Amino acid sequence: MQYRTNPDYWNQWYPSDLISESFPGQFRNWFYSLLVMATVLDNSPPFKANFTYGTLVAEDGRAMHKSWGNSIEFNKAADKMGVDVMRWMYCNHKSENNLFFGYNRADEVRRQFLLPLWNAYKFLVNYAILDDWTPNGETLPILDNVLDTWIISRLNQVIDKVNTLIQNYDPFNATLVVESFINDLTNWYIRRSRRRFWRSEQDNDKKHAYAVLYHVITTLTRLLAPITPFVTEVMYQNLVHSNNPPQHIPFEGEGQGVMSHESVHHCEYPKADLSLVNDDILDQMSVARQVCSLGLSARNQAGLKVRQPLSKILVHMGDYHTELKPEFVQIILDELNVKQFEIVSKVESLVAYQVLPNNKILGPKFGRQFPKIRQALVVADHAEIVKKVNNGESISLDIDGESVVIYPDEVVIQTKPIEGLAVGADKHMTVGIDTIITDELATEGMSRELVRHIQALRKEAGFNIEDRITVYYQTDGDIANVFDTWTDYIKEETLTNELVSGTHAEEIFTKSVKIGKHEVMFGLKKI
Repeated sequence: MQYRTNPDYWNQWYPSDLISESFPGQFRNWFYSLLVMATVLDNSPPFKANFTYGTLVAEDGRAMHKSWGNSIEFNKAADKMGVDVMRWMYCNHKSENNLFFGYNRADEVRRQFLLPLWNAYKFLVNYAILDDWTPNGETLPILDNVLDTWIISRLNQVIDKVNTLIQNYDPFNATLVVESFINDLTNWYIRRSRRRFWRSEQDNDKKHAYAVLYHVITTLTRLLAPITPFVTEVMYQNLVHSNNPPQHIPFEGEGQGVMSHESVHHCEYPKADLSLVNDDILDQMSVARQVCSLGLSARNQAGLKVRQPLSKILVHMGDYHTELKPEFVQIILDELNVKQFEIVSKVESLVAYQVLPNNKILGPKFGRQFPKIRQALVVADHAEIVKKVNNGESISLDIDGESVVIYPDEVVIQTKPIEGLAVGADKHMTVGIDTIITDELATEGMSRELVRHIQALRKEAGFNIEDRITVYYQTDGDIANVFDTWTDYIKEETLTNELVSGTHAEEIFTKSVKIGKHEVMFGLKKI
């Protein structure tokens, strides 16, 4: 380092930007030695940042030893787990703790991170091939669909957070931010946008959906390249380099087209464009998703599958002051498969509360006064007490002209949905769904069951997702009427050109399924 002979050279390289080693092994060795020597030399810190980590141990928590049969050789782990999975395991871990390393943990990482990311990529590739869609130098389109605006807002939020966390040597929280985004991408954006990709018309909304998803996936390849360099390179080569040289491509965070690089690792790291972060859309979508979550909880409690349409959802917004715009209401209606959306001003429209004293606490605490406490709770405003309990606030009761204070853990709250409703609730919002199923709703529900079975049979028969088919069916009673009433819907959802009641002489794929109490014999023929 030429400390004595070349001060300029020394100052160019000292102090170090980063050092990294195992904390247990080097705390009293390398780290301590550097600090002591730097103090003696010029009383300065020898490094700007020190990234340390715990010990890698087996999944059983013990040190790895061949004699114990719990050690894993690196090359064997790399071949079986995959190097990108291993790298994500290291990053997706609090460095100060020991890392429990093994194949079960690797499977969990693959399931939670790598497979959802790959499935999003494959979804884009498969449907782009079917529609013969290519980016053709398209830049990010006008964001006139709330789902597009939302996912681009989330993407730029994530880019901004990941940049900050990586610069602060915090890969653990960076991976958490990315995993949350991939969940949003796959379980919300793509799932809620499926019909935009499915439909046959090549309208602007479909083209915009392709362009937005392409932008998101290609940006993710660059964002994740330092952590998972191999899978991101495969994705980049297929999506960008092999299809675009030397065209301009729409994956720069600044929205400017650049020439295709030979590798994702030659690209600039993405930077957030905070002008694309729409806080109102993010807030609205957050509320809409919470409504959907509570609505699905209510359905589960009532044993009602999402395929069964329902007439109405009723929402008490509670602590939320966001007024949902029509496009977000429509997302809720589609997600929960209900016909109408209604805001109610009083939670009592959805649930009846009963507030009871916690006898084990209040009995000994108040002694002879306890019966009066119990009676005061009976006549109190139960909705107001529930609100205070949810907020962790104390409850004041008037007992013989004196104020008596009791606390949230000193009462027991029982809830009962209003008749005809199923209810899901948290501390801030209550959602009720109308559980009364009319004949019309029941028939529509059976049509969705038929679609589900036909889709499953398509897959079982080995058909491609783009194959058009003819469906033959044999049944009677109510199910036969469903085929007649919902013919167009069933055909559209299953890529069926013709629905035929009866059998067919040619060799076709056949299978009998049970829908409720009815047996249906299906025959599927690829056209």
